[in-house]
Amino acid sequence: MYYLGDYVEREDMKIVIVGHVDHGKSSLIGRLFFDTDSLPAEKKREIESICKDQGKDVEFSFVMDHLEEERDQGITIDTTQTFFKTKKRDYVIIDAPGHKEFLKNMMTGASQAEAAILIIDANQGIEEQTRRHAYVLSFLGLNQIIVVINKMDMINYDEEKFNKLKKEISEFLKKIDIIPSYVIPISAKMGDNVARKSDNMKWCNAKTILEALDTFKKQKIPSEKPLRLPVQDVYKIDDKRIIVGRIESGEISVGDRILFVPSRKETEVRSIEVFEKEKRMAEAGECIGITTKDQLFVERGEVISKIDNVQKPVNEFKAQIFWMSNEPFNISNDIILRCSTQEVKCSIREILRKINTSTLEMIDDKNTLRETEAGEVVIRTKNPVVVEKFKDIPELGRFVLVKNNNTIAGGIIDEVLN
Repeated sequence: MYYLGDYVEREDMKIVIVGHVDHGKSSLIGRLFFDTDSLPAEKKREIESICKDQGKDVEFSFVMDHLEEERDQGITIDTTQTFFKTKKRDYVIIDAPGHKEFLKNMMTGASQAEAAILIIDANQGIEEQTRRHAYVLSFLGLNQIIVVINKMDMINYDEEKFNKLKKEISEFLKKIDIIPSYVIPISAKMGDNVARKSDNMKWCNAKTILEALDTFKKQKIPSEKPLRLPVQDVYKIDDKRIIVGRIESGEISVGDRILFVPSRKETEVRSIEVFEKEKRMAEAGECIGITTKDQLFVERGEVISKIDNVQKPVNEFKAQIFWMSNEPFNISNDIILRCSTQEVKCSIREILRKINTSTLEMIDDKNTLRETEAGEVVIRTKNPVVVEKFKDIPELGRFVLVKNNNTIAGGIIDEVLN
């Protein structure tokens, strides 16, 4: 077992596991759980009982495939979050589905992550979903990535075959501006190079997955950036109106002069409240409630800034989008844009370019978007919205497009136009 040791202070990190269906994501997660002793005793007994009833040896994939429907079908159908620990930190691990029809869930999972593991079956090699999921990681700006070549036991731990596959995936990733931090040969089933060095691959001097993960850096909380606090809701408790939301960047203190955008209502922060306790200051990443000096009536979707650094609301921006609906999009369609807590009608005014996300080939047709195509587009909103470049403030630079209550695309903002 991977010894946890004594610790005083813990940090956490969110990681996502992506890759083609059946390449071993769930098995890898199960192995991580068993080898870090992070699995509750009752869950272990449940898994053993289920496998026994099905006449199987214990399968690590059942750690994640815990829903009855998943067990019956033998597939992972949702993005699942759970936890394991190393000596350095706690990990929130997000298992993202590999099937094309579950791509929305995968996009959601990857957008929450600080690092990623891209898994490839050593026997099957790089497949269409492998390339597409790699594109999504690049699309979302993830740069802490481990590529694992799984099922090395199925190819007799062949060094030559591993090196050939490593070269092939590295060349593809370079085309989408990804340089993997590590490429590690593993067997999730046998435990090789997951939590312990493999005795079957003496030729490999790579780190184990756990060692590699522990070298990754936590994302810095953007407290030094301008205050951006999207309003999630307004509660009336006794004689107080408490405006609640999550600080996406910057910090806020009692006495600050603030402005609500786009309504442009100005006031002063009277109090900051967290779980019915007051505090003088809060920063990025905190979910808070504030009361104001003036009795203002504001709604969900407003964004709070400090009066000396306000983001101007706009109606148009340039973005990269990933189309996820099986219904092709026509450039004349009206859709809904959701960015943070904002929701507004919008249209795609222009498709500047399109790309096939598995072959990386450019597509000439600029009037439609089809499933799994990516496009550089200009979006125009009916009412003004507060947005930022994705590279500056991710939560205000990331959005989804919705039609008939279904998410049809995910996107990131490259440039704010007007």
